[in-house]
Amino acid sequence: MSKIIRTEPNPILSKVVEYHGFLFTQGFVARDLSADITAQTKDILAQIDEALELHGTDNTRLLQAQIWLKDINDRDALNAVWGPWLPKDGAPARACVEAKMAHPDVLVEIMVIATK
Repeated sequence: MSKIIRTEPNPILSKVVEYHGFLFTQGFVARDLSADITAQTKDILAQIDEALELHGTDNTRLLQAQIWLKDINDRDALNAVWGPWLPKDGAPARACVEAKMAHPDVLVEIMVIATK
């Protein structure tokens, strides 16, 4: 049986689940919910970088991203941070939708799948 590695598990989720060299992350939200969409996105991408590094990989190995925005009109501001963060010609498959967030101050949530 293959080993499943769960990073920082709690009763409802794990920050990252690693299986057969694939990494499945939680939905990351900003640590400072008083920040604007740009700052929240930057913080989330920094958290993703940290999580991927902990598992020995980085954003050059992204396969898929799921992005939820509180307001789809923030998509351009999100993309202004997202685009430069991605490696050249390394964009993952992606969905970006508007959603009702679990907390009213969460403007964006991002979840990725990557490989080692």
